[in-house]
Formats: sequence, C-alpha cells, structure tokens
Amino acid sequence: MIDRTLRRRTVRITAAMAAMAALLSVDLPAATASAGAGRTAPAPPGETADRVGALFAGGLDGGHFCTASVVQSAGRDLIATAAHCLGDDVSGTVFVPGYRDGTAPYGIWQLTGASVDPAWRRAQDPDADLAFATVAPVGGRAVQDVVGGFPVVTDRPDGAEVTVLGYPSDRETPLTCTHTAELWSDTQRRIACPDLGGGTSGSPWLVDGALAGVLGGHEGGGTVPDVSYSAVMGPAARNLYRSAGGEVTASGAG
Repeated sequence: MIDRTLRRRTVRITAAMAAMAALLSVDLPAATASAGAGRTAPAPPGETADRVGALFAGGLDGGHFCTASVVQSAGRDLIATAAHCLGDDVSGTVFVPGYRDGTAPYGIWQLTGASVDPAWRRAQDPDADLAFATVAPVGGRAVQDVVGGFPVVTDRPDGAEVTVLGYPSDRETPLTCTHTAELWSDTQRRIACPDLGGGTSGSPWLVDGALAGVLGGHEGGGTVPDVSYSAVMGPAARNLYRSAGGEVTASGAG
C-alpha cells in the first residue's frame, strides 16, 4: 500500500511500497466504492494552488513528504497540516508554497514552531490529527503577504462538496480532486478521490474556498490512495487554531 502516514525521516517511496500498493489498491471500502469517486487531475497554478505547498526535510533535495497550506492568521505566518507530519522538532522542516518541478516560485519558508492538540501528543488520537505551524519571514515578508491564506472554518455540514489539493511523494506537481465528502463516523469524514497516495497527508480540504479539514485522521488519512480521511474540525480544532494565532468565524466566511 502507499502509506500516507509518511514522517520526515521517510521522505522517499520505496519500490517495495509501490509494489504493495498495486496489490492492495483493489481493497476499497465497499460503502465508498458504491458511492462513486471524484476525478483527480493536475492542479493548475493559481490563487488556490499557490497557497498549498510541499513540506521538505531541509531543502528541495531532501524529498517532499507531506502537504501544507497557508491559513489566515494575525501574524500572517501560519500554515496547516496533519499532526503526524510534524515531529517534536520542526527546525529541519521547510514549506514550499506553489512547488513545481523542483522550483520554489514563492520561496522556501523555514518552520519555526508548531501547535498540536494535546490529545495527539498524548496518544496520537486520530481525531486530533491536525497541526498549525509558523514559518519565518523571507526577504522581510510574511508568507500570507506573498500568496494569501485560506480562511479556516469548523462544523461544516455532512455531505459538503470538498476540494482536496496535495502533493503525492512520487510527483513534482500537485493533484486536485473535488467530490462530496461523507461522514464516516461522528469524528471522521472520508472522500473517494483516486491517486492521493503518500505525501498528500496534510492536504487542505477546502469547502467554498475555506479550509475545513486536512487529509489525515483515521489510518493516518487512509491505507489506500483512493479513499482519504479527515478528522471533523469542531471545537477542539477551533481552539487549536485560535491558540496558534488564527480566528474562526462562526459563519464560515473566514
């Protein structure tokens, strides 16, 4: 299988993992298979894609292992990703918004700190698989001033249309898919989108242009590349975002 719970130390997909993916890709949950799937395609450059980037271990030659996105904050320096993408020390991790084909069109941004739910730190609770991280300025400018930032919303209704945008570890350009998400449990949502394999952990789940979740949660985001999960963003996520320097509006307008 393609393991979407890749950490900083496992930045490259091995041939063995790829072979396992071919063997297990047919093992899709029956409920999702019957619901149909969205269409996954390359994400063109533009305002939305440019706010999403890849996380690298040290620099562009270190391999990208997860996805993150810029979100609105008072300090204009905040990104969102999955908690399982970040270790206790983020000083060796960089964020590259708009990354394509080995280039960093908007710069390379050093992570300076992370906010993670205590439930994740204690027991890696999949319902708390969300993190916010700050990045240092580049050339005297904050990352949100360069590419903008997504509003963050919580308590989105079940069955919302979601756009997922992220970077598989074996690709040098991002993929995107839009489909209706379904409630898998009281605390987890899932979406049927092909080819969102390892490296897409932390990808934003966008509802009406606002971040309403990140790829992660149950099974680290899913054990097959055609079904992805996100923890439902409720009061705990709202508090985490506010403590990191953001502000959620009840209306979801951002």
